[in-house]
Amino acid sequence: ITGAEGGAPDAPLVLVGAHPAARLRGDPRVRWFHSVNAGVDALLDGGWPAGVLLTRTVGRMGERIGQYALAWVLADCQGVPGHLARTAAPPGAANPPNWPRGQTALVYGTGHIGTAVASRLGAAGLHTVGVGRAEHAPGGPFDERITAGEDGPWLGRARFVVDALPLTDATRDFFADARLSALRGATFLNVGRGATVSLPALGRALAAGHVRGAVLDVLTDEPPAPGHPVWELPRTTLTSHSAGITAGTDITADFRACWEALRAGQAPELAVRVGRGY
Repeated sequence: ITGAEGGAPDAPLVLVGAHPAARLRGDPRVRWFHSVNAGVDALLDGGWPAGVLLTRTVGRMGERIGQYALAWVLADCQGVPGHLARTAAPPGAANPPNWPRGQTALVYGTGHIGTAVASRLGAAGLHTVGVGRAEHAPGGPFDERITAGEDGPWLGRARFVVDALPLTDATRDFFADARLSALRGATFLNVGRGATVSLPALGRALAAGHVRGAVLDVLTDEPPAPGHPVWELPRTTLTSHSAGITAGTDITADFRACWEALRAGQAPELAVRVGRGY
């Protein structure tokens, strides 16, 4: 049900899409909007109408992003960036691989995506530490669970840092100088939201060696224009928001799950808590 045409003029509307049509924003007939995306910060910017249910699509995104994160972690451990650089330049001494087993991965965000990332990394032998809200239940694939206020001692021990955070007022520029300068040669991956990372701070951390290398799947400005500062970051790979592509089957399956929960008188698992921003 994607439009207002047809039916009784005062019939309730259920909308599915990326953004509600401008003419329907504030329309009292709209009762439920199902987003085809996992991130909803753009929808909540400026507020969300009271009484309108907002649900989102996750689908198999966590699985795909978990595989993406594992691929880059293993590539780093096997020295793939160095091998590629030597292939394009005169031969040099090869660095021996370092194995993932026993190395520490800090995963920021312990929802659907962060949990899936930890599951894949844990299967490869990494020690996974989930950084999330205090009220999140313990257990799952994480070896340990902490809150953001408890991450200080772990920053210097982490070999990999995975940002799977949603964008909220509390997470904007979450990775700034304080956290990034506390790292000791970690590889940083962002599969969450671009604005959770301060690019100037990341640049300083890369230059100082606090960050060994960065893989950025998401940016505040996408795609980055020629001359954008991100192109000047050393040892950084950009992957064009491709880690967790949403398929049409994800949208239909998650919408159906929400619909069935509502018919059963239950709150959909994928309902957005507007006050939190995700």
